[in-house]
Amino acid sequence: MDFETRYTEVQEKFRQEVRVWLEENIPEAMKKGVRVDPNNQEVDINLDGTLGLTDEQYRFWRDKHQELAKKKWLHPTYPEQYGGGGLSGDHETILEEEFMKAQAPRSGGASFLLPALLVWATEEQKQKFLRPLLMAEKVAIQAFTEPNAGSDLASLQSRAVRDGDDWIISGQKVFIGNPPDGDWLYGPIITDPEAPRHRNLGFFLIPVKTSGIEFRAQHLLGGASHQHFLFMDNVSVPGDHLIGGDHQGWQVTNTSLEQEHGGRGQAFPRDEAMDNLLTYVRETQREGSSLGKNPVVQQKTMDSYIASNTNTLFAKRNFWMYQARQEMSYHGSQATMWSKDFGVHNADRARSVMKMTALLGIREPGVAFGGQMEMHQRGSLIWVHPGGTLDVQKVIVARRIGISRTKERAAPTPATATQHGS
Repeated sequence: MDFETRYTEVQEKFRQEVRVWLEENIPEAMKKGVRVDPNNQEVDINLDGTLGLTDEQYRFWRDKHQELAKKKWLHPTYPEQYGGGGLSGDHETILEEEFMKAQAPRSGGASFLLPALLVWATEEQKQKFLRPLLMAEKVAIQAFTEPNAGSDLASLQSRAVRDGDDWIISGQKVFIGNPPDGDWLYGPIITDPEAPRHRNLGFFLIPVKTSGIEFRAQHLLGGASHQHFLFMDNVSVPGDHLIGGDHQGWQVTNTSLEQEHGGRGQAFPRDEAMDNLLTYVRETQREGSSLGKNPVVQQKTMDSYIASNTNTLFAKRNFWMYQARQEMSYHGSQATMWSKDFGVHNADRARSVMKMTALLGIREPGVAFGGQMEMHQRGSLIWVHPGGTLDVQKVIVARRIGISRTKERAAPTPATATQHGS
């Protein structure tokens, strides 16, 4: 049976156009993981265990993302009327594949907010918020988790109080990424403390550059300044920054979470750590023989390869279902549950095969693959927590397949609740 993806002549012509653009527009120094500030003693890493961008790279890609948006390549399947590409899932697959090969970060950010805006925002709000985000003119940052509300997101304490047409917000959030360059913070806030749980929230876009907002860096496993505390003290937010009704915040939040929990899938996933492990096993000599000839190493490497490719199949299945507008239930959390679990096990197997080489940092002698394997070791542990822990994903799956004490259905998404692609 042939599982190879086949592309049409027109699609291959589009691929060639993408390749040429990448070759002509992306210098080597601006590619992911190529260059690190030598004065930085700690290196920020992404959730997938890859190297974060330097400040110079980040500024370069902010400009390039605007250029990509004009070419309809940044958010290719979102509707053109709001600044998206209006293209097909096949176009996105090709873009993902070529940008990954080129080590070029194509994502324009705010990916978890975009579907919530497409489903819940008014037409005026879509023009005000969705369009500039899709065009990469603005940046939005997720602000969901609070010190006492992580896995149980409904247990929030931050409050929003009406002030005429506006709202006054006070409270705390944690794990806020890259706030200095953001324009809006988005997330749920309590609007009615007397209302029942899940019916007491509003979903707000909070301007970052507003009086009463303070950020403090969190020094965590992922690096020196990747995450921040957020303190809000009587922050005034315009009334049109409330998305959905003032008691619909939980519903809006869950449209966002459907995507964060894997419900949209991924057009072309790549497992850089798996690629590196295969290269290491093939090329390393140990005790006078190829490491790949060791039967124990073979078994562990194959276990990792199978687990990684299972993850790829889950992600591609979900992407296909989403683009085909099929109703999804457990599928997103099933994929995320697997990705969190296999990531930790594959990191363990990589340590077993590569020994201390898997733990060498980016500036240490003898480091392999630019330190990516050590970043993967940290990243595999980090990824277990955001977007719902492993246990949270299990609960969601159980509820949606009917084996839990309570049952639930997936929140509305652009694929099920609108006529637009996303």
